[in-house]
Amino acid sequence: MSEALLEVNHLKKYFPVTQGLLGRTVGHVKAVDDISIRLEPGETFGLVGESGSGKSTVGRTILRLTEKTDGEVKFKGVDIHSLSPSEMRLLRPRMQLIFQDPYSALNPRVRVGDAIGEALLDHGLCPKSEVRGLVLEALEACGLSSYHIDRFPHEFSGGQRQRIGIARALILNPDLIIADEPVSALDVSIQAQIINLFSRLQQSKGLTYLFISHDLSVVEHLCTRIGVMYLGSMVETAARDELFRQPLHPYTKALLSAVPVPIPKLKRERIVLKGDIPSPANPPSGCKFHTRCPFAVDVCAAEIPVFRDAGGGHFVACHLA
Repeated sequence: MSEALLEVNHLKKYFPVTQGLLGRTVGHVKAVDDISIRLEPGETFGLVGESGSGKSTVGRTILRLTEKTDGEVKFKGVDIHSLSPSEMRLLRPRMQLIFQDPYSALNPRVRVGDAIGEALLDHGLCPKSEVRGLVLEALEACGLSSYHIDRFPHEFSGGQRQRIGIARALILNPDLIIADEPVSALDVSIQAQIINLFSRLQQSKGLTYLFISHDLSVVEHLCTRIGVMYLGSMVETAARDELFRQPLHPYTKALLSAVPVPIPKLKRERIVLKGDIPSPANPPSGCKFHTRCPFAVDVCAAEIPVFRDAGGGHFVACHLA
């Protein structure tokens, strides 16, 4: 087996819950609770789940924007959480993040060209005289025109601003891009354009993506493998076609049942989950999904299911699968 570009092993991120004037810790919000992911070079791994399942925290902890509680994150064989601040700074250009809301990620008083090129200067990757040319190349690669370079963020549409966010990550020539819900705020037609842009850039530049989304219909068109998260834990991972053909976990089945069917005559049984996602500060015992699972039995509340290989690289954590 070749060396993975990114290897995440048993990653945990707990946020303390404090109380009183002295800030005494009375509990923890288990935002990420024992997650493992492996990405090969050139692969796109989709991470899906409801809002509050911990997907974004996984992405930020992988990039060390927040410190881990436990586990390890290896990028090209190097545990990034063991690096010093200066060593981490040298690695930053190789790992980039694309935000869900590009407008909040852009300074409204900074022209787009300066926003895209500033990281090149901050990291000393090229002389100042070459920055404008590289910015123009990045804009063109992302479907924008040269005259956009001197405009401000408020002069662009939502789709154009997301292209700017992609260009800002792309200009550093990264190996890994973590895209955190990059199309969820866009119209459906614009979503398709951005997904196609991600695909073209991957083919032309050999990029590796960790694509975070709550929408399985989006990751179906871009991802080669998919992981399903629930309440901070991974409940199922499989190759895209295998997951859509034969989902094993009841939560995955419920998510897939909500995906619109392109042909109206092909009806799909809709699985409606009862209740809301529990609090990660006080997760249920046993299988975290048992409080909403329509197939739960006694063992589901008593024992934590083992995340096991069901065959052919299809992993699931469920007593009934």
